[in-house]
Amino acid sequence: MITREDVLGWLQEVRHPGKQDRDIVELGMVGDVEVSEAKVSVLLSFPARRDPLSEYLIGSTRAALVRHLPTGVEGEVKTEVREAAAPKKTNELSLDQLKGVRHIIGVASGKGGVGKSTVAVGLALGLAKLGCKVGLADADVYGPSVPTMTGTEDTAPGVVQEDGMDLFVPLEKYGVKWMSVGYFASRGQALIWRGPMACSALKQMILQVKWGELDYLIIDMPPGTGDIHISLVQEIPMEGAIIVTTPQNVALADVEKGVNMFRNDNIKRRIFGIVENMAWFTPAEHPDEKYFIFGQGGGERMAREFGLELLAQIPLVQSIREGGDSGDPTALTELAEKLITLTN
Repeated sequence: MITREDVLGWLQEVRHPGKQDRDIVELGMVGDVEVSEAKVSVLLSFPARRDPLSEYLIGSTRAALVRHLPTGVEGEVKTEVREAAAPKKTNELSLDQLKGVRHIIGVASGKGGVGKSTVAVGLALGLAKLGCKVGLADADVYGPSVPTMTGTEDTAPGVVQEDGMDLFVPLEKYGVKWMSVGYFASRGQALIWRGPMACSALKQMILQVKWGELDYLIIDMPPGTGDIHISLVQEIPMEGAIIVTTPQNVALADVEKGVNMFRNDNIKRRIFGIVENMAWFTPAEHPDEKYFIFGQGGGERMAREFGLELLAQIPLVQSIREGGDSGDPTALTELAEKLITLTN
């Protein structure tokens, strides 16, 4: 009985004069081989742009079958036209590096100065303490603070090449993988980028990174609700977001902007809830005292106003500020526990 392997062996005798005399099997031109007791059929596959030696190759294939087939067994050669696969562009960004990430969570704020990065870093550390595999992408292109907060500002990510694409290797510290545009700017350098450049840099900080397997990828988003934010949310498969605010009444308008952006018909991302930062001040010398410098109860009022959950109230504690400045940040374990419950 003739086998498919027998036929492929015969076809290795058919050489392509225009391809360094390589055989048609090696060149992937044999699309299919069908074998029965009375007939052997070979399908030759040619690109849409006709090979000038195609008739020669078809004839040579028929001749190879005639030479080897026993009497009474018919040999047939059929042809097909295949579309050539478009070559992958070098460094073409895609979602491939996010395939191993279970949850992508944004940490956002309507304006700057509310401690959004402090919350993002603390959340990432809290998740890592609870045994999760965590990464954080610092997407605040105008004021990247994650390198300083994690004590990694004098370190640069590595680069590896996979499938013709350069990938950044995130830094690892405290059990978290960190990536920030701040790693690529010298200390004190202002990043003067227009919208399209900022969008491109943002996507690189997320899509061109070898994240590997992660339970959570936290994205520290830029403050505000402009074109950069909309582009980021639309192009990254973000599951939802946490909105950070301070408790005073004037912050209500900024929270409303953030809520409306995520609830927009063209975005429609889940809002897990609100985090009230700087909820009160507690002096280190008097740990039981609370001073409501920015007002009291604002986070609860905002959560009610927008039908959201108040996830956490974080006090203005000196140790949290000192930890962020020294590169030894505080883990927000209770907030992390709540997020795990909301995403599972």
